[in-house]
Amino acid sequence: MISPIQKLHALGQSIWYDNIQRRLLAKSPEGKNGEMAAMIARGDIRGVTSNPSIFHNAIAKTNDYDPALIPMAWSGWNAEQIFWQLAIEDIRDACDLFLVLYRETEGADGYVSLEVNPTLAHNTEGTLSQAKQLWEWVARPNLMVKIPATLEGLPAIQDAIAAGININVTLIFSIDRYRAVMDAYLAGLDARLAAGLPVDHVASVASFFVSRMDTKVDHLLPEGSLLRGKTAIAYTKLAYEEFRKVFSGERFARHQAAGCHLQRPLWASTSTKNPAYPDTLYVNSLIGPATVNTVPPQTLEAFRDHGKAEPTLMKHLDKARKVLDDVESLGVSMDKVTAELEDEGVKSFADAFVAMLKTIDERRSAAVSELGPLAVSVKQCVASLIADATPARLWSHDPTLWTADKTGQEEVRKRLGWLDLPNSSRACLKEMRDFVSQVRADGFTHVLLLGMGGSSLAPEVLSLIFSPSLQGGVAFSTLDSTDPAQVLAADKEFPPEKTLYVVSSKSGGTAEINALFSYFWERTGHDGSHFVAVTDPGTTLEALANARGFRKTFHADPAVGGRYSALTHFGLVPAALMGIDLDRLLDRAAWMMRQCAADVTGTRNPGLVLGAILGQAALDGRDKLTFLADESVAPFGAWLEQLVAESSGKLGMGILPVDGEQAAGPESYGIDRLFVYLRREGMLDATVKALQDAGHPALVFNLADAYDLGAEFYRWEVATAIACAVLGVNAFDQPDVQDAKDRTKTTIAAYSHSKHFDEGQPLWEMDGMRAFSTMRLTGTGLGNDLQAFLSAVRKGDYIAINAYLPRNPEIATVLARLRLAIRDRTGCATTVGFGPRFLHSTGQLHKGGPDSGLFLQITAEPVEDLEIPGQGMSFGTLERAQALGDYEALAARGRRILRLNLPSPEAVKLLVNALK
Repeated sequence: MISPIQKLHALGQSIWYDNIQRRLLAKSPEGKNGEMAAMIARGDIRGVTSNPSIFHNAIAKTNDYDPALIPMAWSGWNAEQIFWQLAIEDIRDACDLFLVLYRETEGADGYVSLEVNPTLAHNTEGTLSQAKQLWEWVARPNLMVKIPATLEGLPAIQDAIAAGININVTLIFSIDRYRAVMDAYLAGLDARLAAGLPVDHVASVASFFVSRMDTKVDHLLPEGSLLRGKTAIAYTKLAYEEFRKVFSGERFARHQAAGCHLQRPLWASTSTKNPAYPDTLYVNSLIGPATVNTVPPQTLEAFRDHGKAEPTLMKHLDKARKVLDDVESLGVSMDKVTAELEDEGVKSFADAFVAMLKTIDERRSAAVSELGPLAVSVKQCVASLIADATPARLWSHDPTLWTADKTGQEEVRKRLGWLDLPNSSRACLKEMRDFVSQVRADGFTHVLLLGMGGSSLAPEVLSLIFSPSLQGGVAFSTLDSTDPAQVLAADKEFPPEKTLYVVSSKSGGTAEINALFSYFWERTGHDGSHFVAVTDPGTTLEALANARGFRKTFHADPAVGGRYSALTHFGLVPAALMGIDLDRLLDRAAWMMRQCAADVTGTRNPGLVLGAILGQAALDGRDKLTFLADESVAPFGAWLEQLVAESSGKLGMGILPVDGEQAAGPESYGIDRLFVYLRREGMLDATVKALQDAGHPALVFNLADAYDLGAEFYRWEVATAIACAVLGVNAFDQPDVQDAKDRTKTTIAAYSHSKHFDEGQPLWEMDGMRAFSTMRLTGTGLGNDLQAFLSAVRKGDYIAINAYLPRNPEIATVLARLRLAIRDRTGCATTVGFGPRFLHSTGQLHKGGPDSGLFLQITAEPVEDLEIPGQGMSFGTLERAQALGDYEALAARGRRILRLNLPSPEAVKLLVNALK
């Protein structure tokens, strides 16, 4: 069945859509086409018009524009700069959607209109200048620039047409002015022809405003007059008669022979303002060939449902003239009406433009307030990054962004594959899905990932944040510890006969992972079908997997470093096993990738601007990046901790991520803090507002749902790379990590020979507890030495609690109490890391970053130890050797350390009591 819209188009009238907003356009964060693409595909609309009122509603009533608006505000742009950037993005996207139709109709349809600043309505030069500027900015052949048909606008219209710019002449109310508009169009064509310039691509419409006339005239007519609701249609029909005269005359015949287009009349303001009138009145009554009707959403839906598509424009012209004569006879001057309508229209659009800028400025001010004292320096930093062509250099893999060292540059070139992962990883998804189907078919109900750092943190974050919403997935957990109690707990929770073990290591030779594999290999009875490897091509893990008959080996992208690998096989294989929709996750990441692309205006690039904030904050002394988070997204902080700390902490520089520290009032924090609130439910809104009001910089990032992690993984990877460029450090190496590993190997070798650890002379030993330190402490017991250790803090220091203990809820709770007591006593930032896990996260920063850390290392005698099959030592021995290697590496750099060896993990409670 042919729809009313199809019939209308067949009669020669095009429906354009008087509406634009971001959610209608090309790509949502989920990667899906907006509704506008569907409307075009159905043939509902053949163009789009916009005006300040439409943009004001779109921006004021939704948060759709915030992802673009906020970075521009942080970059120091004013409200008008922000508006034009937002508008141009929307108009470009809409133009691109209509480009096929534009070409198919040879420029008859497919146009998108953008209005010049309406406050320029009486400024000829200003209007023309901005029309040229918008034409250049949008750079699309199917753009129409809207210029009002004021007396001052007419010369601008003529000159813009002569310059080859498509023009939508707006705010036409009188027939006399309409004649002048048509003359301006033809005069512009004359100028192009006289200059020998082409005219076949120059298009224009003349927008005649309809329903506003009835609204005004009806109030001037007597109550109950039968003329009410008839003036506008009658007047518009006579305007159309003028169009037919001009464009069937000799003057245009010469233009047409040269390839000029008709300047079609466009009926605007065709929604029904009076509810007593039919809702399709101003569509049904104005249908004729070579015309356009631009309709708002409600009018489009009404016409689609019950509109009547019949040729009506050229009918009853005598009646139309009589209506106008009768209106005049009642003392209504149409000249006065149309003059007032023009003044009111100009004022209405100007007021809407000013109101829109006010709304944007309110949003801008709110965003800038998040920066607090960093606003000026961040603006300068962003400008400097743009001046240095940083976005383009990032995407061209220019290593000089981070290092002048030739060896370092080679490492950088091999580590930038993450930039394209939202696209490149899609080729692997079918293989992953097929694998998951087979695993489920074979009856596996549990998955335990054996990994460290970049191989385990992203899967852990995904499992903890997605788990409440996933249905039908497997029981999933990560094991990234050599603590025997934690290994035993995982063994108990994950029965070998039901468990698939994901052995995940980029290098393939990670000591912890090798130990864990040896243990669980024995537990499964040497059954390779229970194991899958995720590693780079050609590693020893791949060789092991082949030799032991693993179920499968997945090759990760070798051009991606471990901490940037969330969207590679290291993150996606576990995500697939959990039941996460990988396409949806990558769609969100791809959306963020487009926002951070090389061709995106730098101030608009969310990754670049965030990176500028992180880097500049550190340079300004705010190097304690403190994450506050709603509970549902709090696990994300652990992944961010590794990314930021291991990337930035070197050459005496670095940004310390503070994750999991209990939120408090502004008085609990020093001026070395930059806060980031990961917001989902808004539980910490009041806390963050108090921090901002007290002058602390506190940024807010909203996550709509768990799949937004895809976008945030990507945003923070770009931001971290940029922050490191600002700091002047190589984001992609970890030069100090190997030292602790080498010292651990030496310690293990010595232990293997003597079966004894050389821990040095303790400060004291009592009740099974021993203390060691690189500092001059009292040596008189736990309470005194702990107090003396903390009294050594300096301004800008942090205290890192490095606990080689089981990572379980009980001990985590005690350590949270301990760090809170330390923060309250010292006023310093605190971190908690479980060893050896943190060695693959913050360990690099501890050793390569600034000398501003005090390290409280806690070890304990295991309650029950486990032998590592085939390695001649236990997990407890390996864990102790790692702690000693870490201690020695810190001591070699002159770090301030207090090491406490406890008689058991539970004795950690004594440390809290000692601070009371």
